[in-house]
Amino acid sequence: MNIRDLEYVVAVSEERHFGRAAVRCHISQPALSGQIRKLEASLGVALFERTNRIVQVTPVGEQIVAQARRLITISDEIVATAQNARDPFSGQFRLGIIPTVGPYLSPLILTEISRGLPNLALTLVEGLTPDLMKRLANGDLDGAILATELEDPHLKEIVLYDEPFWVALSENHPLAAHETVDLGELSPEELLLLADGHCLRDQVVDACQAKTGINNANTRETSLETLFALVAAGDGVTLAPALTNRNGSRQSSTIVMRRERSGTAGRTVRLAIRVSYPRAELADRLASIVRAKVPASLVTVAN
Repeated sequence: MNIRDLEYVVAVSEERHFGRAAVRCHISQPALSGQIRKLEASLGVALFERTNRIVQVTPVGEQIVAQARRLITISDEIVATAQNARDPFSGQFRLGIIPTVGPYLSPLILTEISRGLPNLALTLVEGLTPDLMKRLANGDLDGAILATELEDPHLKEIVLYDEPFWVALSENHPLAAHETVDLGELSPEELLLLADGHCLRDQVVDACQAKTGINNANTRETSLETLFALVAAGDGVTLAPALTNRNGSRQSSTIVMRRERSGTAGRTVRLAIRVSYPRAELADRLASIVRAKVPASLVTVAN
């Protein structure tokens, strides 16, 4: 048994399909199936139930998959510890980022990361918060940029910045003539929201609930850009993070952005890493780059 065998086991358990697991592991399906069977034979137990339609993990297989994930994480951290000793700012860093941050923050920081950390191989992985937190805890990611508080004691956060929400309106909306907008002036029926699973949806609902009576029955879209398109078409209004309007880029002939009057609606963006992650110095450097590059005119940068 070796780490590669354990990676095959985890891949099959997550994909529930030998073909997809083989593609993910960059190996032929017969070779992967053969390695799994050898491992099962050496352990004396079946890890998977195989049918023509789907692969199921056996009860003992579930236990072994969980142990395999822990061992893979430990193996990765051994490599990271050695890498950190040689050069803490080189090697691979797999960074998760939520879709309501990624498209707006990435253009600000990627060039500076490439310039300031030339030996770092940065891989961005976009996903929703629950998936990114799971992958971070499992060791599939080295860090994740999130906008929700961490409840997992095995994870720690580095606060990057506080970001207010702005109100996006059609140019023909009655409130478009105002310099700022109070959330109480918005009708719950016109407020457009992201789909469940986006932390931004929950944050907007929390911000608006007391003043607008909004509930979870509102429109559920898959991306901020879709919401902006609906706003431009006059189909409603939405709340959006301030970085979506960097340099007034969101302003157009069909859409206007207005500050939320109270200044209390917003979110905290942070970099999450595992408590046990051995390259904390690299995480701190990445956090410093983010803080230096986000515009202080739009967000409040953490110290």
